[in-house]
Amino acid sequence: MTAPRVPDPLDAPSDGDGTAPAVVRHVWYAAYGSNAHPERLAHYLTGGRPPGGLRDVPGCRDPRPPRRSTPLLLRGRLYFATESALWTGGRAFYDPDADGELPCHAYLLTLSQFSDVAAQEMYRDPTADLDLTPVLTHGRDRLGPGRYETLVCAGRLDGHPVLTFTAPWRSTDVPPNPPSAAYLRHIAAGIGAAHGWSPHRTAAYLAACPGVHPRWSAQDIAALLAPDHPAPAE
Repeated sequence: MTAPRVPDPLDAPSDGDGTAPAVVRHVWYAAYGSNAHPERLAHYLTGGRPPGGLRDVPGCRDPRPPRRSTPLLLRGRLYFATESALWTGGRAFYDPDADGELPCHAYLLTLSQFSDVAAQEMYRDPTADLDLTPVLTHGRDRLGPGRYETLVCAGRLDGHPVLTFTAPWRSTDVPPNPPSAAYLRHIAAGIGAAHGWSPHRTAAYLAACPGVHPRWSAQDIAALLAPDHPAPAE
């Protein structure tokens, strides 16, 4: 299993003077929720109904698979809040200002692919490329008030920006809400696919994320991830 990588700081020298490049053709999408699972991301690229989904998604204008992927660690924290109409229970969000580390599955996508994946997560039509100038200049760009409508640039990797999206609020600003069993299993599968963690290590990590305790203990989550555990109802 490939060792996880850490992005270079956003202000580290790149091809120029550290400011936003004039042209960006590829970006690393740092997926930390259900899209960390390659099978689910594939549906956002090609269209159709993702595993566990309640609706079809249109897919990307460019449906090709990622050029490559890698395990990635970001500074910050995973937490669960608000209510998911799809999974029930709390949604996964990223707080880049919190202490801790966030294991991600990073996919190298074209700018149009990342723009279209982000649009689908924001319940928008995937029709145009995002203007990355604000997020590459300031590290954040709030495109709307809702969940997954704030872009975050976590740095650069191999010369390409590392981008993801989350909510505009901090983890301490909203009430925690525990995730469903199905959602936890899906996120755990994505972490395992990228990082190769054991079920017990994954369970310990997820149990420590805000919003999970006291509904789920590490032992509870490890039991969910056991191969012989029945799949929870969607």
